[in-house]
Amino acid sequence: MEDNKCSFGTKQVVTSIKNSKLVILSESIPKNMSQKIHENAKNSKVSTIDFKGSSVALGRLCGAQFRISALSLKTLSDTNLKSILKEAEQETRE
Repeated sequence: MEDNKCSFGTKQVVTSIKNSKLVILSESIPKNMSQKIHENAKNSKVSTIDFKGSSVALGRLCGAQFRISALSLKTLSDTNLKSILKEAEQETRE
């Protein structure tokens, strides 16, 4: 998770969504903020993933020492993006 390659937190994700390729939201995010981010992402044609875990789990997955309720990835290859989305879709089916 290098600097300027991703944004953490709901406010930062909302402001950086147009420059993002993927947005990941934890289950801990408030419903109204989740809806706002989903709408902004849809309008900007940015893919979103609803992470099946808490903000603590997402923070640990990212190697952070703090909670992460929302995360946007700015630089991501198309191949990696497709792979991540495909894997997330398979997990949703199970």
